[in-house]
Amino acid sequence: MRVFLTGATGFIGSRVVPELLAAGHEVIGLTRSDEGARSLAEAGAGVHRGTLEDPDSLRAGAAKADAVIHTAFDHDFSRFVENCEKDRRVITALGEELKGSSRPLIITSGTGMGDTGRSNLALETVFNLDHPNPRSASELAGHAVGETGVDVRVVRLPQVHDTHRQGLISPLIQISREKGLVAYVGEGLNRWPAAHVLDVAQLYRLVLDKGEAGGRYNAVDEEGIPARSIAETLGEGLGLPVRSLTREEAPAHFGWMAMFADLDMAASSALTRERLGWRPTGPSMIEDLRAMDYSAV
Repeated sequence: MRVFLTGATGFIGSRVVPELLAAGHEVIGLTRSDEGARSLAEAGAGVHRGTLEDPDSLRAGAAKADAVIHTAFDHDFSRFVENCEKDRRVITALGEELKGSSRPLIITSGTGMGDTGRSNLALETVFNLDHPNPRSASELAGHAVGETGVDVRVVRLPQVHDTHRQGLISPLIQISREKGLVAYVGEGLNRWPAAHVLDVAQLYRLVLDKGEAGGRYNAVDEEGIPARSIAETLGEGLGLPVRSLTREEAPAHFGWMAMFADLDMAASSALTRERLGWRPTGPSMIEDLRAMDYSAV
């Protein structure tokens, strides 16, 4: 199958490329730069020039393909709401090209979208429209595209990690350095789910090969790691003190990240594993945080 992959040179997408190629698929990667084009060519993928801001370039890339996997996202969290709306426009453009065909569109969201709102594990069968995470725009766009008959499938991400990046933990490290303190809110019992980046890349491939139209799949290895455990591990690695903050103190310390700091985001992947046979094998997030070279971050 010929797959058009956005984010093909990014943290997750660059791991999806070899996963797809090893399974016998052909990959056409989206890139805006000469460096990205060289990287894709060296990996054995084709190159499609374009940007997330240019819907015509996205539609042209999708027109070349038998399937589309959309992993690209602008991770400037100081403009998070705006970037979520941009993702809505990207998904809409890709869906416009795929309308009237059986070609699948795999989009990316967050596990929080499956939060029941009752402190249970987030589930694949739930789409919480009242969740405070603006990333709901991605799934709303996917649902709208699916209503036109497009085969839309959703991969919901937790904190995706290796020894270099760890989702929201990476900006948390930067904030901790700037403040000279690693903080958590209250007792730090709120939980964050996680999965190693190579396991996540494998899941995208399984969703392509075995997923169903309208399916939502949680890329979760660890259901929930307490915020206090994460903070204590970072404190050891950074050589910084660790302290609990009240909810009133959190905005001044965490800035834009305060909206996530005390969220309980635990999530299940039981249905994903059952439906696709996904079996993550990578190291835990705490293991990766302990193995990280903090001087290089």
